[in-house]
Parts: sequence; structure tokens; C-alpha cells
Amino acid sequence: MTKSDVRAHCMHRLKSLPECTKKVRDENINKILVEIIRVLGAKRILFYWPMGFEADIRKSVLSLRRKHKIFLPFMDGVSFKMVPFRYPLERKTFGIYEPRNSYRKYNLIDVAIVPVVGVDLSLRRVGFGKGMYDRFFPTLKTKPFTIFVQPSLCRTMQDVCDDYDVQGDLLITPHGIQSMRKTSNVKRTTRRKRYCRDERVSRIFNFKKDYRISF
Repeated sequence: MTKSDVRAHCMHRLKSLPECTKKVRDENINKILVEIIRVLGAKRILFYWPMGFEADIRKSVLSLRRKHKIFLPFMDGVSFKMVPFRYPLERKTFGIYEPRNSYRKYNLIDVAIVPVVGVDLSLRRVGFGKGMYDRFFPTLKTKPFTIFVQPSLCRTMQDVCDDYDVQGDLLITPHGIQSMRKTSNVKRTTRRKRYCRDERVSRIFNFKKDYRISF
């Protein structure tokens, strides 16, 4: 299986997801995403503005914008740069909505939220084939904690990506999270009420210990 095969398979699978379940899927993803960012304590976050069959994370963007520095991609040639999130958004190339351009250069973020079509065994990204995120990440001052978002799990258990493909730290789907660490594949336990919210988050998302992260 090649990366192109994975892309074609996942594109077909994601486009075939029933529209009637989209609201629930997006709601689950937003809940997980906000909870993870809260635990990480990140302040500067690169999001994406959803299009097509991508997971709709706009609720997370709007809920976090007051206390966090939120950025969105701005198309710049064959890659993009990040600019602060602000209205109005304008529809540009490929139907992507972007904020207005900023002439200030931003190259430091704590967390990057990245949409994916598929992922491989090493949690490297299979995207739309344009290579924009692959060109963007090397321009950053330091590598951010990278969270992949997928509207439904589509992951191959083979290494099909290249070394230059963006590698994620976590993958979020409506059913939970996965990481490239075999011991860290966990699922949410929101149905069980035995623990308070902070205790449950600590048990599931113990990033301070597992990833040695501080922002």
C-alpha cells in the first residue's frame, strides 16, 4: 500500500460518512479538543477553518479565542503563513476561509491543530497532496505539540509516509484519541461519572508526565 492508496481510500471513506451523524461527531471532537488544550495550558494555537468533509472545530475556536492567541492559515504561494484569527473571514483559494493578511511575521506557537485525511503507523499525516503543511512546519521557530483531527478514524498500520510529512503527537476522532506511543492509546470515559472532571482528565491526558511539556 502506498501513500496515494491510503489517501484515496480515506477520502472515499470520509466523504461517505452519513450527514445525519455529523453534528454528534463534531460535538465529540470539540469536547475532546477543548479538554486537551485546557490540560496542556497552551496559549498560542494554530487552528484551521473547516471545509468540505473536515471536522468542524469552529466551536472550539470561538470558545477559546478570548483567553488564547488563535491563528489561522493564510495562503502564501505553495504554502501558507499564520495570521491572527479575526473577522471578517474571506473565501480564497480552494474555498478556504481566511482572516485578513497580517504583515507581522508569526513563527511561534504552542499547539497546532491540523486536519488529516489519513495517518500511517508512525502517526504521520496523509493530507490532500498539496504539501502545504509540510512546507509550513519547517518555518516555525520550534516544533509545536501537533494534534491531528479526523472526522472518522482512517489509519493504516504501515509506514507509508515520507520523513518530511508532518508527524502528530495525538490523533483526535469522534471516538477518542490515539498517539504514536503504544502505551498511550486511550479512549474517553465520559459515560462513567465516578471521578470528577479534573481527576478524569489527569488519568486520561497526563501530558505533563508522559510528554514533559510546559508552555
